[in-house]
Amino acid sequence: MADEIDERGFLKESPAAALRPAKRPAAEKPHYHGHRDRLRERVRTAGVGALADYEILELLLFRFVPRADTKPRAKALLDRFGSLAEVLGAPAHLLAEVKGIGPAVAFDLKLVASAAERMLQGKIRGRQVLSSWSQVIDYCRAAMAFEPREQFRILFLDKKNALIADEVQQTGTVDHTPVYPREVVRRALELSATAIILVHNHPSGDPTPSRADIEMTKTIADTARPLGIALHDHIIIGKGGHASLKGLQLI
Repeated sequence: MADEIDERGFLKESPAAALRPAKRPAAEKPHYHGHRDRLRERVRTAGVGALADYEILELLLFRFVPRADTKPRAKALLDRFGSLAEVLGAPAHLLAEVKGIGPAVAFDLKLVASAAERMLQGKIRGRQVLSSWSQVIDYCRAAMAFEPREQFRILFLDKKNALIADEVQQTGTVDHTPVYPREVVRRALELSATAIILVHNHPSGDPTPSRADIEMTKTIADTARPLGIALHDHIIIGKGGHASLKGLQLI
């Protein structure tokens, strides 16, 4: 009888024990969490200059893609465009085509590029441009070097050679931009500019001036000179560098 009671008692408690939820193992953090912490620590100790292009892109993408491994996305961007500068200079619709990027992240990357361009522009605005030449080149490269179409830009200067305005006057095709010398001079007169610097890009990457570039520059200089407007230089921007027509003694 006692055995029967014990057996009934055992059988009675067994289902209740079975109903207790089993303890689940603690969820492991995704592997990229530790990588993010290590990358941030490298920046704190060694600075951004110690990072490769793909690592800087990773850091940017941490903010835009908070719960995912961003290294494959960063490397995919570089595989498509070549360098960090080319990624930030690429059109938004092409950035969005890269796997894992999409329109929202492409927008955020272009916002970063615009902020960098604005910062460089701020370094030359209101200053004597001819004494800050390297900063002028840095700004023009950031603004134009990786544009897929030719742009014709004019820097308008006052009598102290300080920057009054920076305007893109024309946007053309991959290898040609229409330029109208009278429009260049008219706009300079509207702004009371006494000097101008012409800038345009070669999407091919080679900044070597063409015969058309040289002839157009001379026409603008000849049109502007009688009206008291000096043409200081014409800079051609390419992916691999720049060319100065004044430096080449072509004007």
